[in-house]
Amino acid sequence: MRHESEHNGAPKVVIVGAGIGGLSAALRLRARGCAVTVLERHGAPGGKMRVVDSDAGPVDAGPTVLTMREVFEDLFADADEILSDHLTLTPLKTLARHFWDDGTVLDLSADPLESAANIRAVFGDTAARQFARFAARARRLFKAFDAPMMRTAAPDQMAVTRTVLGQPRLIADMAPHRSLAGLLRGAFSEPKLAQLFGRYATYVGGSPYASPAILALISHAEARGVWTVEGGMHQVARTIAALAKQKGVVFRYDSHVTRISQQNGRVSGVETATGHIAADVVLFNGDPRALTMGLLGPAPQSAVRADAVEPRSLSACVQAFAAIPEGVDLAHHNVFFAHDPAAEFKPLATGHIPTDATLYLCVQDYGAAGPDALQRFEVILNAPPNPDIPPEEASRCQTQILDRFKTFGLTFTPTPTTAALTMPEGFDALFPGSQGSLYGRSPHGLMAAFRRPTARTTLPGLYLCGGGAHPGAGVPMATLSARHAADAIMTDHSSTSTSRPTAMPGGMLTGSATAGSKPSAS
Repeated sequence: MRHESEHNGAPKVVIVGAGIGGLSAALRLRARGCAVTVLERHGAPGGKMRVVDSDAGPVDAGPTVLTMREVFEDLFADADEILSDHLTLTPLKTLARHFWDDGTVLDLSADPLESAANIRAVFGDTAARQFARFAARARRLFKAFDAPMMRTAAPDQMAVTRTVLGQPRLIADMAPHRSLAGLLRGAFSEPKLAQLFGRYATYVGGSPYASPAILALISHAEARGVWTVEGGMHQVARTIAALAKQKGVVFRYDSHVTRISQQNGRVSGVETATGHIAADVVLFNGDPRALTMGLLGPAPQSAVRADAVEPRSLSACVQAFAAIPEGVDLAHHNVFFAHDPAAEFKPLATGHIPTDATLYLCVQDYGAAGPDALQRFEVILNAPPNPDIPPEEASRCQTQILDRFKTFGLTFTPTPTTAALTMPEGFDALFPGSQGSLYGRSPHGLMAAFRRPTARTTLPGLYLCGGGAHPGAGVPMATLSARHAADAIMTDHSSTSTSRPTAMPGGMLTGSATAGSKPSAS
């Protein structure tokens, strides 16, 4: 069968990595007539959107929160498909349940009036009014910066400045000389609420004490809606991969790319364990730091600035397991806060796992399992990006997690073991060059968003997508990065195609139904 790209002059594209960014780009580029081959070192798609086995079935061990549904609707529409025909998404009424060790419990809801009522019931009228003001600020920030930052392929400081000058109130909303924690101290007289909204900095791998106040807008992305995915978050990756394959994208799993090659000053393809694959374009869906370290050979080593990938964002200790919970009324998403937020982030800043730490708990089978049935859980404890943490630290971290839950009255049967735990060094092995960092470059500093690498690199024919590229970490952001990369590839190719030969598609489809455990550059 002849692909459309055999006669329309579209480029032949090799995508390194089948994370959500690479998958989304593959679907978009194929819809635009490109011959696309995706190379993934693991045995299944997903990248950080991964699963591990359990007695109750595959457990999500990566992202668990789906927001900004319209990003995925746009992705499927670009492929002439309808999202709801392929994925079943259910909006959550309770966005998250929050616990403090003095017995305080607070739900944030999809209905902002209900959230305000819950805050009033727990913390009083003043706190409810402060929440309403903060939510309005976050909404204004999100609305103002969605287009000139997140939806733009390469954020322009002048364009952002024009946006701010056109809406002078934004200067006060941004609080440009304050950290997120500083903003929240002024916004809330109740420390617990400042702690709660400070946690949103960790969504992009930062500390609220070092991240800019503008990150308050992240809370509005969640307030706009959170959806669960039938089959778990990994189903998003599997569905996009299946649709891309149906439309002609070639997938090679268990395929490790050792080198990105160049000829005459531009990309010429990639080297794998089985040989060279020629390409007009290589799209790297991995941590860009791997390029700067030379892990993909000398050709792309200077294609990304070093300051675009340093300093690093947070890592995590992630536990994914099946058990029967007892003692606490849980929601789908739960946050068990550290006793002292400052005591949590000071060790992280110095490269240590905190002993007084906030724990996030996802109940994957919430509402679908009986009281005595095994349920699937994912626990996330923030950790520094440090691949050299001693092996004995895993046992300490495991004990710390379980003991912390016990202080809230929550226990699990059977007790999960360290076999269910992935530490920072494990993430560094899974995603080489990352140092275990799960979010790419750190968001610390007001200009961090402008320093993150964009889709285009300095090596012609080499492009980036994924959470390590603009607009940043998170499933919706990585999906947007794929759109930026696809647009850049097609724009650049159209400007040079008159002098370049038409590419032929190539590659054989091989696959595996189970996730691999080998390191991946993606």
